[in-house]
Amino acid sequence: MRITEYKTYEEARNNFTWDKIWELFDGNREQFNIAHECIDRHIGKGTAVRIKFADGRSEQYTFDEISSLTSQFANALEAENIQFGDRVAIMLEPSLEFYVSLFGTVKRGAVVVPCFTLFGPEALQHRIQDSGAKLLITTEDKTSLVGDVPIQRVITTGSVFNGWIEDQSNKYTRTQETSGNDVAIIQYSSGTTRKFPEGIDHFHRSVALLAPSAVFAMGLKEGDRFFCPSSPAWGNGLWYGTFTALFLGIAVGSLSGRFNEKTLLQALDEFEINNFHAAPTVFRRLIKSGLMDKFNLKINKISFAGEPMDLETFSYLKEKFGVPPCSLYGTTEVGCIIVNYAGFPDWEVKPGSMGKPLPGLDIRVVDKDGNSVLPGNIGEIVMNRRGKLFQVKDSAIIDEDGYYWHKGRSDDVIISSGWTISPTEVEDTLLKHPEIEEAAVIGVPDKDRGQLVKAVLKVRRERPGLEQDIKDYVKERLSKHEYPRIIEFMNDLPKTPKGNIKKQELIERSIQAQKMNG
Repeated sequence: MRITEYKTYEEARNNFTWDKIWELFDGNREQFNIAHECIDRHIGKGTAVRIKFADGRSEQYTFDEISSLTSQFANALEAENIQFGDRVAIMLEPSLEFYVSLFGTVKRGAVVVPCFTLFGPEALQHRIQDSGAKLLITTEDKTSLVGDVPIQRVITTGSVFNGWIEDQSNKYTRTQETSGNDVAIIQYSSGTTRKFPEGIDHFHRSVALLAPSAVFAMGLKEGDRFFCPSSPAWGNGLWYGTFTALFLGIAVGSLSGRFNEKTLLQALDEFEINNFHAAPTVFRRLIKSGLMDKFNLKINKISFAGEPMDLETFSYLKEKFGVPPCSLYGTTEVGCIIVNYAGFPDWEVKPGSMGKPLPGLDIRVVDKDGNSVLPGNIGEIVMNRRGKLFQVKDSAIIDEDGYYWHKGRSDDVIISSGWTISPTEVEDTLLKHPEIEEAAVIGVPDKDRGQLVKAVLKVRRERPGLEQDIKDYVKERLSKHEYPRIIEFMNDLPKTPKGNIKKQELIERSIQAQKMNG
């Protein structure tokens, strides 16, 4: 039985083995090409890409159209003397040119270096230099960002791009030369803690490893109409927002340009989306917009990644759509490892829980000595790889039913007067306060207690007594030792391009302020 045919969680848990993922693909470990698996083998199936632009217009393209154009692109790369393994940087919003460049590059056997369109010159130049990219595909207004960095050629969208590929053949037959072990993507982290992030190699076969997440956690099935607004310049938007749907022959939906709640809701309505994958921040913004009831939404599968979802957002979505949001948890280094199982009638989603590990993975929660902790005790999540424990750098507890509960980054856990405090729990409570829009909870040094709980907040309006009101609010809803003893209000919290709050920056600012104040 193929993994797409499992009807229940128990059936998946009892029968799935990782060898079964290869049944979904033409390729195998020795011979595998992402462009073939995501595009070429689905010729004749209709729509492959649906794009909603910030100005309100929409575009749709078939597997046939993209297959033809990516072959022309691959041939153009060969004519440009771009060899197997050469790097091609792509700095584009979702568009026809983006998908043609992405899949045309990996079809050739070259390596994609995704670059976020809001990068400044330092971020772009670092990626070009560090990866050794020979080409950059971008828009005319971005060309000046390259500066003096040596690069073979910059190709801009429009007439230059079209002229570059138009005389090339729309047939390309060298995809069979690509090995599953060949590098396909170099993904750079967002650089939250260091100025210049390191690139992480991802291989053609990595797409096959997405199969359990796509089927079990996202519930993707033939006939789904899928949408993910996350930028494909980042890991979640590329791997889970793009590849997971396409390798199953399901069209991907994307948002191009500046994020706007109304435009996104228009896309979900217009494209009749039933399977929606996004970050919790996106769901919160949609809810706070007050516009959701104005559109005919047909969503019956919801999944999220990138951060925990607060209980208020979870409850709203479950009530509105009649299905619980399902989480995917993982990292750039290990991929997705713990999930809730969307679409399985015998699976219970516990609000706030990460779910359970994917079948076939040995995931543990351990103490500082590497020993598994008892249910209900906090520890660090590790993955057992061939007898060695790989640290995931997040903390969790496992309940008596085997569900995992996220407790923040392992180095974010706050220990105050001997109490171990999860910043995630405090943040979840703070976000329920009617005056609070955004919250980040950190631990700051204290000579008496070791650490103090500090909350950095963006509020709708400051007023006398608000700080004490917030402290009392948390005391009443959590416990008296978990409330933030220090509160700082900010107009805007510092964030990465993906929208994650830069906690390390807040910690460093707080420590510096303490030093200045003696």
